[in-house]
Parts: sequence; structure tokens; C-alpha cells
Amino acid sequence: MAESVVCFVIDKLISFLVTTEANIPRDVSQEIGCIRDELESIRSFLRDADAEAAREGEVMNTKESITTWIKQVREAAYHIEDVIDEYLLQITRNHQERGIVGLVQKMTRLVQKMKPKHEMASKIEGMKILVSDVKARSERYGFNPTEYSCQWHDPRVASLFIEEAEVVGVESARDDLIRWLVQGAGASSSSKRAVISVFGMGGLGKTTLAKKVYDNQVVMQHFDCYAWITVPQFYKMEDVLRMMIKQFYKASKEYTPEGVDTMDQESLIRKSREYLQQKRYVVVFDDVWNVDFWGVIEHALPDNDKGGRIMITTRIKDVADFCKKSCFVHVHYLQPLPPNKAWTLFCRKAFQFDQLEGKCPTELEGLSLNIVKKCEGLPLAIVSIGGLLSTKAKVVSEWRKLYNSLSSELESNPHLSSLTRILSLSYHHLPYYLKSCVLYFGIFPEDYSISCVRLVRLWIAEGFVRVTKGKTLEEVAEGYLTELIHRSLVQVSKVHIGGKARRCRVHDLLREFLLKKAMDSSFCHVLSQNESTFKPATRRLSIDSSRSDALGSISIEHSHIRSVLTFNQDECPRYTFLNTMSGNFKLLKVLDFADAPIQHLPKYVGSLYYLRYLSLRNTKVKLLPKSIGKLQNLETLDLKQSLVCEIPAKVNKLLKLRHILACYCDYNRDFSMSFERGVKIYDGVGCLSALQKLYHVDANHGGISLIQALGKLRQLRKLGLKNLKCEDGQALCASIENMNHLESLEVCAMSEDEFLDVQSLSNPPEFIQFLYLKGCLEQLPSWISKLQHLVKLRIFWSRLRDDPLKALQSLPNLLELGLSYKAYDGVQLHFAEGGFQKLKILKLRDLKVLNSLIIDNGVMPLLQELHLGPSPQLKEVPSGIQHLRNLRTLIFVDMPEAFRHGVDGQHYWVVEHVTDVLFSYKFGPSCGIYETHTVRDSNGTSTVKLVKPNR
Repeated sequence: MAESVVCFVIDKLISFLVTTEANIPRDVSQEIGCIRDELESIRSFLRDADAEAAREGEVMNTKESITTWIKQVREAAYHIEDVIDEYLLQITRNHQERGIVGLVQKMTRLVQKMKPKHEMASKIEGMKILVSDVKARSERYGFNPTEYSCQWHDPRVASLFIEEAEVVGVESARDDLIRWLVQGAGASSSSKRAVISVFGMGGLGKTTLAKKVYDNQVVMQHFDCYAWITVPQFYKMEDVLRMMIKQFYKASKEYTPEGVDTMDQESLIRKSREYLQQKRYVVVFDDVWNVDFWGVIEHALPDNDKGGRIMITTRIKDVADFCKKSCFVHVHYLQPLPPNKAWTLFCRKAFQFDQLEGKCPTELEGLSLNIVKKCEGLPLAIVSIGGLLSTKAKVVSEWRKLYNSLSSELESNPHLSSLTRILSLSYHHLPYYLKSCVLYFGIFPEDYSISCVRLVRLWIAEGFVRVTKGKTLEEVAEGYLTELIHRSLVQVSKVHIGGKARRCRVHDLLREFLLKKAMDSSFCHVLSQNESTFKPATRRLSIDSSRSDALGSISIEHSHIRSVLTFNQDECPRYTFLNTMSGNFKLLKVLDFADAPIQHLPKYVGSLYYLRYLSLRNTKVKLLPKSIGKLQNLETLDLKQSLVCEIPAKVNKLLKLRHILACYCDYNRDFSMSFERGVKIYDGVGCLSALQKLYHVDANHGGISLIQALGKLRQLRKLGLKNLKCEDGQALCASIENMNHLESLEVCAMSEDEFLDVQSLSNPPEFIQFLYLKGCLEQLPSWISKLQHLVKLRIFWSRLRDDPLKALQSLPNLLELGLSYKAYDGVQLHFAEGGFQKLKILKLRDLKVLNSLIIDNGVMPLLQELHLGPSPQLKEVPSGIQHLRNLRTLIFVDMPEAFRHGVDGQHYWVVEHVTDVLFSYKFGPSCGIYETHTVRDSNGTSTVKLVKPNR
């Protein structure tokens, strides 16, 4: 990952040199050109080194000299980054008050004097010498990084020879795949060529499953010829074709024709097509990594109307789907083992000897369950760790020792080497720009599920994201995350209603591998009680608050840390190290105090010139120091759920700001207009032309001038405004019409009685996906029906007089609709046949006048969740609910007892198809606003739960 460490900073320096080149004499320009060429050479050298580091991951017995050499390259890269950043910081501090013109003039004079005796020239010369020494050292010891002679053990081989009795949890998938191979799957006829892709993360058992299918006698007897090809990460297509043809002939007990070993690719394709012309064949390609693999294979395996079948196993979704361009494809998503199957497999491996016969001793049951839980249904992990434990004494102390040291065992224990290598293959196959992104997951605690938008902002602040023409950095970073998800490295733990990833995480055992690699390479250090010191070159510091008593013993004389992140707010440590950060953390880019129990932000934060990301989310901080106005590189200011009520006027000078997130919800209140508040922001915000997200702002503080200034923010994607007055309406509409990229809009009036004037918005931004209107409207704005991309619409306290459903029912992408808290003053709502074809969630909350809810057959065919109540005038369950055949959750809120008895009794037939029918009743504010739920499941049984409400 050496290249990814330095690419950004080298680009930054080259950009500066190019910018000033026109203002300097020719001889100095030539010298700068030489420096620039050397920097480009360094970049290429590091790229090669990074590539060799990736190849190292496939070698079992890597020479120590290779590892040492890669470490030296990485340290050289870090040194280059430090020199550049410290120099530019020094120049910036010296000229911060002279303005940009004076800065350019001074920089030009400095460059003119750039001779060996000049400090920066000397340091650049030192960089050259450093890299040259690394190169020379590799040659001196006879190491050529492009040649590897050592052999490696393929950890996937063992999966081919697992006995039937050892296989657990794949029986159903095995039978399905056999049926699809023999009979055809989905839209494929049995005579047409078809592809079955088995997709999932490494260690799930894709190879084992495919081999059990391939070896099945039904499959063997159905096909005339067959071949199994294990595809290496680095392969020649001619070798793959040659191996396949030889297996065809061998399966038919025929001699391989002469000349196959010397044929070129085209001849091999012809030979394969010729041989298969009248044969029914099955071929398995195990562990395919590249989408271009199919480009050749599709020609070698003809569609001969004989029912040819190709099975592919892969960790990469794009590979699983790629064949669809020319062939029917069925993708089988292999899932982790459920807990009961995982437990069975673990006991079978851990207790197979010692006369235990696969049964767990009672005293080991608790530890064993924790170990199985850590494996998260990954069969290879269960088998590997269970096999290791089968060699240990069956005593609690031995098992606890292994559980507590599992991280180091993964690295050193030969019983777990195959597991480690299988997990590492996906990492080593990544392009260089994704390696830093996935290593970042090592920073977060075990089992941590991170918000995807937060992760994207952190990646951008770290400099991991490349500029791509026509896309924002956020869009590029989202593409990175999608690629990591498709490569089975990152798991989606929560999705938005539209299916987009909302939160994500990595498998715990993969995290152990990533964390070890990150700490070895000084990428990050996770502070713990046992380890409070870190390498001087460490780039990132992760502080678990529950372990931060070690903070008191930290000794920081000089640090090149670029990021500090804290976790776990339950503990309240003394953040004494905050006072040491001023001089020692001067190169910080990221300062993430989310959930930390801090009450103030030190004034010296303003001296962190490189700071791009500052999060005080869910802290007790009340005020921002005025020095925050000096953070010229700040991109994200996250104040959500902090106590900050006002943003200093000097923030308006931070022209690189992309995100100001500042909303606060008071969960001790009932839901009302005052449940959520915004922050005061000063006039001049219109200068922040790079802003993409701004929410929530107290519009009453800035008045008309603030709202007019918002019209200058043409890059906004998300805008939230609180405390709007009626007279602000027309200015707001005019400003919103300038926001062509707006995707999310929330506007809230000063009170329930304040009219929300948004009727004059004649040309709304066409890409709005989320719309929240809170305030008196009386009639639905006509422009809402034009929003073809609208996914979610929530309306509160609007007192609509006419049924709004007719205007909304044809919105083509609407997935969630909410009419809540006096949003509608009518007595009847009619969901007419054919409307709301994509709606999945419907919330009709606190419609006190509603006494009739008509739901036609054919409306809302995809509805999964319905919230209704309190609506005291609604006397019985709307019979139309029976038409909602995909409804899974039905929640009645604060409905009368008679209504509930009707559901349990004579009207039960209306809801009997619904999986969960819940009744929710509020205790009251003194109880923290809890709710009881009476649940009827499909078996007719009822239970009572006590849960917090999800608003």
C-alpha cells in the first residue's frame, strides 16, 4: 500500500511546483522540472513496490529480505509525506496574514533560492537519496522484486476433499444446484446453455458446495463430459483452456490430441468448440476473480442446444453477473450458516475425539458459544478454530486463553494459516486505491457498524478518494464502497428504503486480519490498556474510551498522526491527552470525537491547518472556539446531537466546507415542533459555494437575507431549515429553484399554526428524493406531483383539507409515505385501485378526524409496513387491509381497547395474513416514552414487549 500513502501528497507538491513555474527564471524552472521528474519516478517506484506487496500475499514462505524491503519503501513513503506536509505548513504559517498575492510572491522567491543549501531542496535531495538507497539495498542483497521463485500452498485445495460426513448446512443449496444443472433454472430451458454463479465471501464454502454438486452421481450421469478448473488469481487463458480440453478427453476416456500443448488461444477455442459440438457438458470454474474471464470462455463453450452448463464460484458480484450479457445466469448467494448449523459444525470438529462424540461439555458451553458467535457463520472459520481446539485440553483456562488471544493465533498458529490466507486473498486482489479504504475498517471496534455516509466523508478527508471528471468526491467514494461490498469484503448491515447501503461492517475475523496489517504498516494504532505506545510513523490513532485509562501514560514528543478517532461513550475518561495535541498533532486531517464525553473543544484546534474533518457528534460541547475560522481546509463539520446552538460567523470563511451537519433531537420530549432544533448561522453563508449538506439551520435567526443567501449554494444535496415564517416562503422557493442538485429537503415552520408558504415553487429541483414538510399547508403544493425521483414523503401538521392521495398515487418511485400529526383534517382517505405501485411503507399517524380508510384491491401491491393511529374516530379495522398481500408489519398506535378487541375477534380475518400485528401504547414522558406491544404472529399467539419507540 506504499503508493496509496504518498500519491496524494506528491500530487499536491507537483501541483504547487507547476503553479509557480511560470513566475520563475528558466534555470530554476529546469531544476524544478528535474525535481518533478524524480517525484514521478518515486511514484512509479512505489507503485511497483505496492504491486509486489500484493503478490507477497500469495506466497507462503516469503523471503525475509522481501518483507524488509517493502517495509523500507513504506517508511520512505511516510518520510516523503512528512517532509512535504511540514514544509507547506511552515510556509502557510509564515504567510497566513499576507494574503494570496504576497504568498505567491514569497513562494516564488523561495523557489528561486532553491539550491542544495536551501532547506526544502536539501530535504528533496534527501528523499532522492533515501529512495536510491532502498533500490541499491535490494540490488546489493540480490533481491529482484519482480521475480518470485518460492512455491506456495493453495489453501483452497482442502475444500476439494472434504468428506460428506463433515459437510453441514449445504444440503438444501446442494440439492437446488443439482436440480438447476440438470433441469435448468428460472428462465432457462433445459436445452439452452446456462451459467450458475455461486457468490459469497471467502470461507463461506463455495468450493465445497460446488464440488459436492459436481461429484454427485446424478450430475455425472446427466452430462457427456465435464471439467473442474481451479482458476488462479494470475493466469494465462491458454493454460485454462488447455486444462479444460484435457479434462474433457480424460472424462470420456479418450487420449488428448497431439499439439494441444502448443496451440495458441484461437486454436484452443476452435478445438473446444469442435469437441463439444454434439455433447452435453458441465464445467466448473472455481474462484474466478476477473470480469473479462467470460469474454474468452463464452466462445470456447458453445450454446449447442444440448443443455451445456457452466458453474462459476466467485467472491465478486460483478463476476457473478457479468455473463448475463450473452447467457442466462442464475446467481446463488451463499449465506453464512445459521446459529444452529454453526453450532453443530463446531461441535463436530472441536469434540470429534476424546470420546466426546461431538458433544460439548457443559463447562465449555459458554466459551464455545462465544467462539462460534465470533465466526459469524463462516464455515472455514468454524472448522479451522474447531480443529485447533480439538488439539487442546478440554479445560476452561485453555479455551479462554485461546479466545482472548485469537488475533495473535490467526497470525502465528499453523492450524489457522489456511483461514488467514483465504481471508487475505480478497485484500491482496484489490487495486491500490481500495486497500487504504478497506484497511480503515480496522480502526473501528469489533462488531462496529458504521454509517456509510460518515465512512465516505472520512475517506475523502484522508485523501483516499481520487478526483474523477464529472463526479463529486462523494460519488466516487460511494463507488469505492460499492466495489468493496461487491467483492465480499464489506457487509451491508442496514439499508435505506431504496436499497442503498446505510450502514456497513466487516466480518470480525477479517477485521482481525486488517487490524494486524494496518498496525504492522503504521497505518493505524488501536489504543488499548496493554499497549499505550505507538510507532513514531503511526498515521492514525483509534481510542476506545472504555480502555482509555492508558491515555494518561501516553508519551508524545513528536507525532506524525493524521487522524484521531474515539469510540464508546459509556465510559467517561479524563481526556488529558487533548491538552498535549496542540504542538504534537499539528498535521491532523481527521478529529472524530463522536460520542466522546467531552464538554469543550480546545482553542488550539484552530491551529490544525490540515484539518478536514471535525466531528463533535453526540458530545456535550456547547461552544465552538472562534479559532475554528482558521481551518481553511475543513470539509466536514459534524455537530449532530451536540449542544452547539450557534456557529461562529468566521466559519463562513471556510470555503472548502462541504458538509455542515447540525441538528439536535430532544428524546425526552414528545414528538412536536420543538422536538428537533437547528443551529444559528450568520449571514454570509452564501460564500460557501462547495457546500453539499446544510442541516438544520434556524431560519428565524438570519431571516430573509439568510434565505436569499442560500440560493447561492448551487451544489447543495441536502438542506434542512427550522423556524420558518410565512413571509419567508417566496424567498425560500426562489432559492430552492437554484439548487439543481438538491436531493433532500426538509422545511419546518415556527409553530403548528404558522403557514408554510411553499406553493410558489414552480420549478422544483428534479432530483429530489426525500421531502419533509412540517407546518400548515391547507392544500398540497402542486409541484410535489412533478417529483419523478421522489422516494420518501413525510408531511406533518399540515391540516390538509382535501384528500392528497390522488395527487400522489402516480409518483413512480415513491417508497414511503407519511401523513402524521394533524397532517390531514379530512374524514376519509381513499387509496384507489392502481395507485402507489412501489410503496413499501405507509404511516398514517395521529389523524384524529379520520373515520374511514378505503383500500381498493390492486393498490399498494408491494406495501410491507403500515402504521395507523391514534385515530379515535376509526371504529374498526379497515377491511381493505386484506388486499395488501405483502404486508408484513401492521402497527396500531394508541387505538381504543374496543378496536383492539375487534382485531383479536370478529375482524381478525382482515389481518390474519400479516406476520406481525402490533398495538403500541405510550406510558408517558416520565417513563422515557416507552411503548408496550401486543404481538399476534401467524400462529395466533400473543406476547407483550417493552421497547423504545422508533420515531
